[in-house]
Amino acid sequence: MGDLLFLAHRIPFPPNKGDKIRSYHLLRFLASRYRVHVGAFVDDPVDWKYASDLHRLGVDELCLRPLPRALALARSLTALVAGKPLGLAYYKDRCMSRWVQDIAARPSLEGVVVFSSVMAQYITMLPRQVPAIVDFVDVDSEKWHAYSQTSSPPLSWVYQREARTLLAFERKIAAQAKAATFVSSVEAELFRRLAPEVAKQVFAASNGVDTDFFSPDRYYPSPYQPEEQVLVFTGAMNYRPNVDAVIWFTKTIFPKILAAVPSACFYIVGTQPTEAVRRLSAEQQVYVTGTVADMRPYLAHARAAVAPLRIARGVQNKMLEGMAMARPVLATPEAAEGIDLPPVCENLVSATPDQFAEKTIAILLQGKGEEAGRKGREHLLQNYHWDNHLERFLELLHTPPLIP
Repeated sequence: MGDLLFLAHRIPFPPNKGDKIRSYHLLRFLASRYRVHVGAFVDDPVDWKYASDLHRLGVDELCLRPLPRALALARSLTALVAGKPLGLAYYKDRCMSRWVQDIAARPSLEGVVVFSSVMAQYITMLPRQVPAIVDFVDVDSEKWHAYSQTSSPPLSWVYQREARTLLAFERKIAAQAKAATFVSSVEAELFRRLAPEVAKQVFAASNGVDTDFFSPDRYYPSPYQPEEQVLVFTGAMNYRPNVDAVIWFTKTIFPKILAAVPSACFYIVGTQPTEAVRRLSAEQQVYVTGTVADMRPYLAHARAAVAPLRIARGVQNKMLEGMAMARPVLATPEAAEGIDLPPVCENLVSATPDQFAEKTIAILLQGKGEEAGRKGREHLLQNYHWDNHLERFLELLHTPPLIP
């Protein structure tokens, strides 16, 4: 069993939010095949207690570094003068650099897997002969570009600058790596268009879902009142695309649903809701739960899950988890873009607020969501097992990259 270096911008445990779900499963998969040395940052003090969980997962050596928000933001400001991406400075750390250099000097090191573009700055200190796979997941520079289009100055200028400088870095680092991976074929193809010089080194490796953990066959006590017909949104509620999604749904779509279905309720379930999200609880039959011990009961007893995202990249875990729980998932095209959906689930994707409301009302009044829930789970059982998708990383580490 050889040595492998794994770098992540956030401690890959617990798997309770978008990026941690993918980084956890990737680390779990690699730790069963290598002696893995993990370097990661801790941006939430609560997460320090999970170091022992990583060792139980099979991590051989662990370097965790604190990431105080105020200090990281101050570091980012230095990048403005240097003309570099703010995100790189945010995650720049001398102790992490020294630790990576120490691991890189070991002759037993067989490869490196980097999770997220901002951590790729550390592979510049690795020997060229060590194969490095950079899991960009999404094209982050495009996310900042999208933010710039929906913001006002001066933030729009800052976001546009970040999009431009980060894309230059993404192209540079992809050229240095053995391969660059993305969470969907859509994201991979987008990056090939943005960086045609590295097109042959770009691959897709989709997310999966733990269909045993997210199983409708388990018993879950209902968190709802019997008369409530619940629509549920799950996700980290301090993440801008999620915040935008629930505000838009509450203000634009849910009133149309409520007018037709007076017993309809909208539950927003997720950690760290912003003040703008908390204010939504003042709206009629809208509930903001904050952090919950287990989101599965909220999915299991909802009539449907909703994913009304207008800003989205890659694969939305909230959609996979809702489908795994055999719930119909009503979504925008942006939320569904990276997922291969069976036709009955694809019919629940709506491009306009009126379509979204009409399809939701049909589910609540006519019970048209049961087939979509059943077929969605069956589709995931056949096509979205984590390890099947993660085999791509072993192929890239062990064989010369080929055009996919």
